[in-house]
Amino acid sequence: MATKTTDTYKEPAEVVLEAVLMLGWQLLKLVMATAWWSLLFPMVSFPIALAVGAGLFLGWAWALVVVGVSIAGMVLWRAKHPETFERWLTGRARTRFLRWWRYRLRWDKRLEACKLTVSADTSTFVPRLLDAQIGQCMDRIQVRMLDGQCPADYENRAERLAHTFGALECRAAVVGPGVVELVFRYADALAEPVAMPRIDPRFRKDAA
Repeated sequence: MATKTTDTYKEPAEVVLEAVLMLGWQLLKLVMATAWWSLLFPMVSFPIALAVGAGLFLGWAWALVVVGVSIAGMVLWRAKHPETFERWLTGRARTRFLRWWRYRLRWDKRLEACKLTVSADTSTFVPRLLDAQIGQCMDRIQVRMLDGQCPADYENRAERLAHTFGALECRAAVVGPGVVELVFRYADALAEPVAMPRIDPRFRKDAA
């Protein structure tokens, strides 16, 4: 029995047009991502924009001055107010990076490896990631279950989910209609010593 093979031929102009459209789409995504991160971190994007503007209109020597002043300001901010520096800069950047790196990057493939996807005909349906809250030791992930799934499907695969996502432990619990929360533990909260506030010796004498 002979097998008929059909080759799909594309004109060179069509290939070039598809490549140009794909490149344009990738550039648009890059511009949108850059604009979004600029809005999220104005304390970084504004000095960069100011340095570029100074370089274009006043000369690149002024751009170097702006860069130097900005770096000195960042160092001073970090030294004088480490809590706000962590809250507004490093902490926010860490949270967004880990949300993308741990969960959004390969979400479909990881859930498929854990047997939590559903295949029908030629389509594969993946539970939707609703929210990801990144903590110091634990992350809380809310997932929209597929039709026909139940919380036990996730509870029975908790160990597999923990291994797949590189966590020490995973717990699953229902938090709403069709929504399950996965709690991933990545570190022991009691592993690091906690600094206790210093007590003035005068209070000790008064207490005695």
